[in-house]
Amino acid sequence: MTFQEFLTIAFSPVNTVLSVLLILSVIYWLFTIVTGLDIDVGIDIDFDADINGPDGHVHVPDDASTWIHFLKFLNLDIVPITYFLTLSLLLTWLGSFYIEVFFSFGLWVSVLIVIPMFFISMLLTKIILKPLNPFFREINHKGEVSYDFLGRQGRMKSTIQGTKTGMLEVFVGKDPMILMVRSKDGEVINHGTMVYVVDEDKENRIYYVAEEIRF
Repeated sequence: MTFQEFLTIAFSPVNTVLSVLLILSVIYWLFTIVTGLDIDVGIDIDFDADINGPDGHVHVPDDASTWIHFLKFLNLDIVPITYFLTLSLLLTWLGSFYIEVFFSFGLWVSVLIVIPMFFISMLLTKIILKPLNPFFREINHKGEVSYDFLGRQGRMKSTIQGTKTGMLEVFVGKDPMILMVRSKDGEVINHGTMVYVVDEDKENRIYYVAEEIRF
């Protein structure tokens, strides 16, 4: 296969999106390796999971939804989601690429094949990363118990109000930590707002935040 043929297949109508995402993933990891910094991508989401680690590990509460149980099934309560998604994307791209090489399906058939291929890739990723689970588990839990977040200031990664649970990013030294938080008074706190941790629910691992500390 010539380089031109490789590019033609890699950027065919079916593979273009996957190729671009894979290139962005490579750029992200190169940036992370060279600078030691993570690119900050703010996402306004709401779900009943507890994420308490620098790379977005999912902690599943007792009343977790089916979706969160599925994430736990994929070991995303242990494996950092950035590692998981990157490898899943790579496997999906490889599968789609070689289908284009060896088969001549129509455009829409090839597009539809990508969807189940991505789910298969996630299962393969779970199997591939399983031997590294003890390593990821050590990273996830190392030093967590000793941290006291009360009084710390952080930046909201989602919008919260009432009893809605969102995410707060705080730094312990140079390490970013993601906490699940709720508004102390139920008032609206927007994504990107700087807030203080003013209370906590130790049993449910939920912290309460406010835009200012009131005495």
